[in-house]
Amino acid sequence: MTQVGRITEICRYPIKSMAGETLESADLTSAGICGDRALAMLDAETGKVASAKNVRDFPDLMACHAAFETPPIPGQPLPNVEITLANGQALDSKAADADQSLSDFFGREVRLIGDAPDDFMVDQYHPDLPDLNPAGNRDIVVPQPLGASLFRALGQQAPLGPESLQDLFPLSVMTTSTVNALLDRAPSMDFSTARFRMNVIVETTDAGPVENGWCGQAGALGETIIHFAMPDPRCVMVTRPTGGLSEDTGVLRSITAANRLEIPGIGAYPCAGVYAVIAQGGPIRLGDTLALQG
Repeated sequence: MTQVGRITEICRYPIKSMAGETLESADLTSAGICGDRALAMLDAETGKVASAKNVRDFPDLMACHAAFETPPIPGQPLPNVEITLANGQALDSKAADADQSLSDFFGREVRLIGDAPDDFMVDQYHPDLPDLNPAGNRDIVVPQPLGASLFRALGQQAPLGPESLQDLFPLSVMTTSTVNALLDRAPSMDFSTARFRMNVIVETTDAGPVENGWCGQAGALGETIIHFAMPDPRCVMVTRPTGGLSEDTGVLRSITAANRLEIPGIGAYPCAGVYAVIAQGGPIRLGDTLALQG
């Protein structure tokens, strides 16, 4: 095995598209980090899952924050999620009036769900920028299947369960080399890792987006074994305000210029980071090494 880096950040997002929590350690299961994207909001009018990709209907979603009241335990019922809305209002996911409070804030009837609908779909806004997607969509909102629903539409085996509320894969990993490569191109821009909403940040020393070359390889991450599957395509969410970061479409423009990759069977997308599946679960901790096998 070849050691390529160490974990410097572990993040979990209890509610899809809300800001999440940084951790010192986490339990990694076949479904990803325990409690990651455990809940989402379902839009009653559209039947779609609420997403910060839909900047028209949910412009403040990423400015809301979610954190578990107590750490979730694999195989046990989820604990309460403490939610802080963008206006500072606090509420609990298990409260009887949680859905009403969320609906009042977003101005749309929504309810919290713990399992993805069979036709898991979001509305996704594509900014008016070139080369963001194979269809050439610009300044338009389009319906986008996600999770097992997307892989079913592609005629492929899904790497996650039908109940999963994650976009594509159970785990996302990005290196500091990718962040540094973006900073080299645009030193004045803020490429804080919070923009990318990754599960794991690995400190690496090689230059450039080194994780591009990890796809198809296995890695020992702490006490776990993961298989790197495909690059992580980026969307409007990296441009959205969150956690004190301001809106900046230049972030997505820079990723497009630095690392636009052809994803087999899907097309060319701006990418930052890599998706993975978990072959052997277990704990991961800050400081744990990542070693590539083979």
